[in-house]
Amino acid sequence: MRALKQVLGIDVAQKELVVTLGRMVEDLSTELYAYNVFSNTEKGFIELLNWVKKITKDDLEVLYVMEATGVYHQKFAYYLDQNNYKVSNVLPNKISNYIKTLVIKTITDKTCSQAIAQFGLERKLDLWKRPNGVYKTLQQLTRERDQIVSERVVVKNQLHAEKSEAEPNDRSLKRIKERICFLNSQKRN
Repeated sequence: MRALKQVLGIDVAQKELVVTLGRMVEDLSTELYAYNVFSNTEKGFIELLNWVKKITKDDLEVLYVMEATGVYHQKFAYYLDQNNYKVSNVLPNKISNYIKTLVIKTITDKTCSQAIAQFGLERKLDLWKRPNGVYKTLQQLTRERDQIVSERVVVKNQLHAEKSEAEPNDRSLKRIKERICFLNSQKRN
């Protein structure tokens, strides 16, 4: 039977890409037929693309589907976009909810990549395109600000604890207050 759709499901981690390749055929049945692991580096990207090229049909594009968690998927998504591959980044809650509908007893990187591939085969997904540079900058600055605010909360709690001691250390209080001032200035910049 003729293949209608080819999808590579990618479970992205800091150091590796766990992938499962699947296809949908004319009777709308799906098959997950290849599995592999590659490093999450440019060398790994090239090896992955060569592997996919060897075992897929040339006349049908492959859709690369990954879960958009953290920042670890970004380099590969940018690489695929730069080289004109079809990419779809799916929100983690969509994949998580989809996995709950499957009969998976143990969740591993392999079963996640299989679920992502199956999800891509069954759904019509929007294609991802690299965001405008201003949005990327805003995302990074927002993430940095959130980290500074969280760190400041921790330091303020330390100040409160130090002040509440029976005999607070004046030098410690001074250093903690200086750290709060520094974090305040970082938040403003």
